[in-house]
Amino acid sequence: AGEYYNALLEMKKDFGFTDFVRLSELSRFPEVLSLEEQTIDEDALFKKLTAVIRDALMALRTTRGHEGERLKEDLLDKLSHMSEYVEDIESHAPEIVSAYRERITEKVRLLLEGSDIDESRIAMETAIMADKLAVDEEIVRLRSHISAMQKTLSDGGCIGRKLDFLAQEMNREANTILSKSGDLITTDNAIELKTDIEKIREQIQNLE
Repeated sequence: AGEYYNALLEMKKDFGFTDFVRLSELSRFPEVLSLEEQTIDEDALFKKLTAVIRDALMALRTTRGHEGERLKEDLLDKLSHMSEYVEDIESHAPEIVSAYRERITEKVRLLLEGSDIDESRIAMETAIMADKLAVDEEIVRLRSHISAMQKTLSDGGCIGRKLDFLAQEMNREANTILSKSGDLITTDNAIELKTDIEKIREQIQNLE
């Protein structure tokens, strides 16, 4: 092929041709390409391939294990932060009711202009609003889901679907808390909860 190529270049130069020497044309010259049957020791080839594939699979398994551990640590860290948000929401809940009672008492006082205030009516209104703003059940369920996810991560195995289900349930509770939110602190905590839950759901897609 090299000799043919060099000869063609000389001809091109001698005759002033501008054509390019193409590979497809070069391959048509005699003896440039030749076909011959190859005998392969399939058993020996299989042994070599088996060893290489086994090493590759072991390396893949080790890499996946390391990545899984890193994901586990990150997920546990996010769950820990979520627990703090839940604690903050719960501890702040009584303040919301108290603030509402103060607001409604002040409004009634302004309306009555110094007349006696019906404390029983204010207590009733406060109780009604406290019931509407109550997030006790959502907090209990959130804690349960967080605990279940922590345990699942510690147990290991094929846990992707279970974690995804738990994340969906946690997101539902966070949405409910956000819809009931009566102040900025609860709203901020609920948003932080939803943000971490979404990050967890994204990372869970990388787990088996």
